[in-house]
Amino acid sequence: MTAWDAMELRRIGAATELRISSRRPDGTLRPAVTIWHAAVGDALYIRSAHGPENGWFRRALRSGTGRVTAAGVSKDVTFEPADEAVAPAVDAALHAKYDRYGPGPVGAITGTDAASTTLLVMPA
Repeated sequence: MTAWDAMELRRIGAATELRISSRRPDGTLRPAVTIWHAAVGDALYIRSAHGPENGWFRRALRSGTGRVTAAGVSKDVTFEPADEAVAPAVDAALHAKYDRYGPGPVGAITGTDAASTTLLVMPA
């Protein structure tokens, strides 16, 4: 697994939104979807606000590869289920970053139900 460049991760982590595209079986990218995200330690994490049945989430998990774009950084990446132990740190980072938008939106990506959709995003 390739590590993030510290400057790229810092820029992506500071961005409010992340554009994510998963790869089709033929290797082409699907249309990008805008989501919220969190950098924790030296890793980037994403979650599905609408549970595991959300289309972009299912496609990212199935393909395992794609691209993310934020803050002028565009990077080919891999997606994999995150270790459950990171869930509290991801919750805390998401709350710190997005609580200003109110309990409804941030509540959709935090807590026990949302934790099951946590994906680790790493450079390909």
